[in-house]
Amino acid sequence: MLYLVATPIGNLGDITLRALETLRSVDYIASEDTRTTGVLLKHYDIHKPQIAFHEHNEARAGERVIGLLLAGSSVALVTDAGTPGISDPGYSLVRRAIDADIPVTMIPGPAGLIMAVVLSGLPLHSFTFRGFPPRKSGQRRRFLEVDRDGPHTLIFYESPFRLAAFLEDALAVYGDRPAALANDLTKLYEKVERGPLSALLSIVQQQGKLKGEFIVVIAGAGSVLPEAKAAEGEDIKDEDIDT
Repeated sequence: MLYLVATPIGNLGDITLRALETLRSVDYIASEDTRTTGVLLKHYDIHKPQIAFHEHNEARAGERVIGLLLAGSSVALVTDAGTPGISDPGYSLVRRAIDADIPVTMIPGPAGLIMAVVLSGLPLHSFTFRGFPPRKSGQRRRFLEVDRDGPHTLIFYESPFRLAAFLEDALAVYGDRPAALANDLTKLYEKVERGPLSALLSIVQQQGKLKGEFIVVIAGAGSVLPEAKAAEGEDIKDEDIDT
């Protein structure tokens, strides 16, 4: 059996009991970074052999993992933080396991994109996760333009080294839409900045050296926030008030 195990995105206390049970029971753990996973395993006194499985050796390591699974071993796949396959290695291994008729299951848990969009204060009824955008501005703008007219809330991951450039391009493509910027989620210095894209860009430009992975959430085209509806005179009925 191949187990996809979600791990904490920051706070180690967010791991689930089922995830710990699975990591203790499998024969091998395939890790995006064995050092990072080693910290988690040591914290919970788990001792299992690790197999390095990352974007640079995914094909070769995937063959080894599939071989172990076909031989009857159980393997848990984990990434540095969050859910395997979500902007992290995992998809190709899942595809190969399915093609080889190997049972696959998932131990759900933390996902930074879900936490960020919930905390953003932007509409949740429909959203699109776009992952990491291209590094170069021209390619990035074309990437952003795909969703320019869509009504869905947009979620992006971005490096601290390209965050300001990304916000500049987002402002140019989408206009000054409502947005949110999340960083260090579940950690001691967790922060979520909310406001129009121009305000978030100004905040980032005024800060010093940025650290950690950022999640940018941007309202979809034509999104109307609740306070805007109230300003337009939307009636509040008596039955909407719980007394």
